[in-house]
Amino acid sequence: MTDPTAAPEPRLAALGPFCAFETHAGGSELTPPWRKLSEVTEEGNDVLRERVAAVRASLAANSGRPPEAVEQRVAASVAHLGLVARVISPALGLAALHGLPSRPLTLADLRWESALGGAFRLSLPREAVTPAAAEGVRHSTGTGSTTRPLSALAEDLLAGPVHDLVVAFAPFSVSRHILWGNVASAVNGAATGITAAAPALASPARAAALAFLQHPQLRNTHTLDPHNARFTRRSCCLIYRAAPGGAGALCGDCVLLRGRGGGGRGRGRGGR
Repeated sequence: MTDPTAAPEPRLAALGPFCAFETHAGGSELTPPWRKLSEVTEEGNDVLRERVAAVRASLAANSGRPPEAVEQRVAASVAHLGLVARVISPALGLAALHGLPSRPLTLADLRWESALGGAFRLSLPREAVTPAAAEGVRHSTGTGSTTRPLSALAEDLLAGPVHDLVVAFAPFSVSRHILWGNVASAVNGAATGITAAAPALASPARAAALAFLQHPQLRNTHTLDPHNARFTRRSCCLIYRAAPGGAGALCGDCVLLRGRGGGGRGRGRGGR
């Protein structure tokens, strides 16, 4: 049965709620309230549609309006950003602390307890993330290293669970450009959060984030200022459109800030 335990490294929880996770034995029985995260991508069930509807209702309730006052695609984009941030952040936390997870993770490996309003509970296979497995992996970006490079972590996630989530959300009329922009934003948000929580980890956190952002799938989703490395995405997550009249605040990394002269709110990580 599912037997969640503390994260493999106590410092992970200190990096913020999006980096924190519990663990379970791979292949163990699934028991409530735990569910496989892969259910959101499976055809024939309404898990993803129900989550988008819940996010839509929550966004509308912020301004005292009915759910239909918020465009479905806006809610879908916000829901997608929250999910990818929750999948990516623990991986970057592990990379900053230990090196890499010991093997690629799939959505079927991940277990979640669906909830809104922040980082939902997440459980990863114990054998994939135990310190013993991760301690043998040095931080590396070189192709000639005997250890797995950081680019391998980016490839594992972007071609695996993150790709699956992008495909699952595309039918909600959210463009792939926006969805992959959400992924880039989640990567940058994770690195920013880790650096704020543990400044000593700034270098490995940024190195891990850069490995993601330089991946072909994300290379054209953002810009990095050559002078201060400030991250700006080349799309918008659409959350500003959830406010009455589409006049909501912009996120701090939004491309639309260029037209407003700056002044966006801090970059969150979905929160839905």
